[in-house]
Amino acid sequence: MKFISSVLFLLSFSLHLHSQNFEIYISDAGNFNNPPWQILKFDSAGTSPVSFINSHLNWPQDILFLEDSNVVLISNLGSDRISRYNAQTGAFINNFATAISGPTRMKIGPDGLLYVLQWRGNGLVKRYQLDGSFVDDFTSVPVNQSIGLDWDDDKNLYVSSYNLDLVRKFDSTGADLGIFINSNLAGPTNIWFDDSGDLLVSDYDGGSLKRFDSSGTFLGVYISGLGNSEGFAFLPNGNLLLGNGATRSVKMYDSNGSFIKDIIPAATGSLLNPNAVVIRFKNDISTIEEVDLDLDLNFMYPSIGSLFKVEEKLISAAESVEIRDGIGRLIYHSKSLNWNAQSIANGNYIAILKMTNGQKFKQKIEVKN
Repeated sequence: MKFISSVLFLLSFSLHLHSQNFEIYISDAGNFNNPPWQILKFDSAGTSPVSFINSHLNWPQDILFLEDSNVVLISNLGSDRISRYNAQTGAFINNFATAISGPTRMKIGPDGLLYVLQWRGNGLVKRYQLDGSFVDDFTSVPVNQSIGLDWDDDKNLYVSSYNLDLVRKFDSTGADLGIFINSNLAGPTNIWFDDSGDLLVSDYDGGSLKRFDSSGTFLGVYISGLGNSEGFAFLPNGNLLLGNGATRSVKMYDSNGSFIKDIIPAATGSLLNPNAVVIRFKNDISTIEEVDLDLDLNFMYPSIGSLFKVEEKLISAAESVEIRDGIGRLIYHSKSLNWNAQSIANGNYIAILKMTNGQKFKQKIEVKN
């Protein structure tokens, strides 16, 4: 307790804000290679649907907001291109990148470049600058019908193959490290690492979300009763959203994997096939009255990344962690003392650690997916 006593500072701040200051965006793949296609926008309760984007789409796959440039990118499997739209209005701007053989997932990597998967063609992972300039084919070994990607703490890249029922591993330079998982899968789509280092895999044809450890060993089914599961996002309170194509809905689960409800019920907003789910926080600062966050202490690691943990020596006296953006809006609050930021926009955030004695201290962290 001497260490804890010596590093605790009193942090006082006054906030008045709306508790649900975000929107939910869904890529609706419609009838796959046949329209209608759209990008839907919902409020934080999963209501008030708006067709945010419905032009220049062709079998849309993923949604990526680039907030610094007021742009949202949509990957289109059917037209072999990534389209650029105005992030506020949804108006089409131009093509971000073309001549991609069925782009599916897009994600900003540890190096700040955009990684793009291909459904067809040579199956290599492509990299782009955030202005759309092509960098290279990052990998040299193909992953057929690739549709899920994530990185571990060592910056190794993992890519799922839908038709081959496997997950392949590459090192931080793109060198092939072989097949990581090749059993207990039936059409894997999205993949992501959780706070414990386990890999979660949405099994599209297997009707479940499955868990594998850091060596690729199957640990069991985490969530069952799914149908054509594709697209995921985490809410600020840690609840998990999963697109469920079989019921044309988006389901919500708590941090233990227990079903809560359909946050977006069947066919709301004419939803047909949810294959990407994205949470976006509103840029409304009028709700902030005062923020005083000027005391620093490093208690969370890493300081840059997508999976953050509180230092072990502080855990016994810690009560909860909350994350706020640069202007004080609440992004996340949990007693788990960890934060999975894989579905959060890249940028700078403030982590606040509340201790059991009521004291608080904070640290600046950077999300880089």
